[in-house]
Amino acid sequence: MAYISSNENRFYVALEQSYGLVSASGAFNRIPAIKLTARQQRERVDRKDKTGSRTFVGYAPGGRLATTVEISTYMRNWADQTKEPGYGPLFQACMGLPAAITNSLNISSVTGTNQLAFATPHGLTAGQGVAYGSELRFVTAIVNSQTIQINAPFTVTPSSGASMGISATYSLDTELNSVTILDCWSPTSAVQRFIYGVAIDQLQLQVNADFYEFQFAGAACDVADTTSFQPGQGGLTAFPAEPSSSGFEYSIVPGHLGEVWLGSAPNQFFTLTSATVTLDNDLVLRDKEFGAALARGICPGIRNVTVNFSLYQQDDSQTQALYQAARQQAPTSVMLQMGQQAGQLTGVYLKNVMLETPEFDDSQTRQQWTFKSCRAQGVTDDEISIAFG
Repeated sequence: MAYISSNENRFYVALEQSYGLVSASGAFNRIPAIKLTARQQRERVDRKDKTGSRTFVGYAPGGRLATTVEISTYMRNWADQTKEPGYGPLFQACMGLPAAITNSLNISSVTGTNQLAFATPHGLTAGQGVAYGSELRFVTAIVNSQTIQINAPFTVTPSSGASMGISATYSLDTELNSVTILDCWSPTSAVQRFIYGVAIDQLQLQVNADFYEFQFAGAACDVADTTSFQPGQGGLTAFPAEPSSSGFEYSIVPGHLGEVWLGSAPNQFFTLTSATVTLDNDLVLRDKEFGAALARGICPGIRNVTVNFSLYQQDDSQTQALYQAARQQAPTSVMLQMGQQAGQLTGVYLKNVMLETPEFDDSQTRQQWTFKSCRAQGVTDDEISIAFG
């Protein structure tokens, strides 16, 4: 009898159509996860009855279950662009709307540096990501049915007749979906699990690490496993089988490759040393209602999107403009592009961020500015957009 190797682990994530009802996973739902932590604790209520001794006689059975989940996955290449990225269900569960896919569009003309006109109606919306070559940009305004304004110029200006790439954009919505995580192990005799009714409360993206990682945390309805599964859990009559996922090949994107655009009139910065974007849904589950031992739904609160970043100070106008924007509380846009190769791109766009006055860090040989807890704001569900290309 051998130990179970922690490397013999495979994860699949599928979007649920109704809260707590398991959706079937396919091979395309597999993600290159690093770690999954599921903690389950039953509510323990102290008894007040007189037992006649100082001995603990046990908790009353049937307390409510509370399940928390954390999962981390590497950013990988988007090989099959006929489907959304494999970790797409996690982003939709965190943000709300399904992926808006931008198919190849042919450019008819470029006005200035930030306005693109297409030969046919584009069907895009503000906040949607567009890809060209090895870069991602975001739509800031719809000029007309065939023309858009983007947040920053492409490094190589598209020529007339050029084709845009394919992109998938996740945007915010008031309501949130849940996902099922299938946790599979080898050998098959090991305990297999699925976690259902997973609601994503927090998403964190980090820039300038060894590799790009997406970190998700939240709460779930319940955890089921092969040793204790009962028909009816997650709406299933039998424990789900692992999808056939032979030939799971992917590339991991180095965490230092990409671009950053900052400012009210965005400029590209080459002095960024670190950045973290956090989306917090202030989420609670409907888990305190009479007649239910498990959660019945998701209840999001006020969304909180923040960005922390550090960069070297330079005596140029664009760096000083960031300091002035922080002091004057002027709206500032932030765009991060992770990766620099088509099919391996992720873009994060916050159109309206209130910068906090930076801290001066002189602990190293070159001075850095650290902007902390800079909160994004918007009008209605438009604080942040995340796109893949």
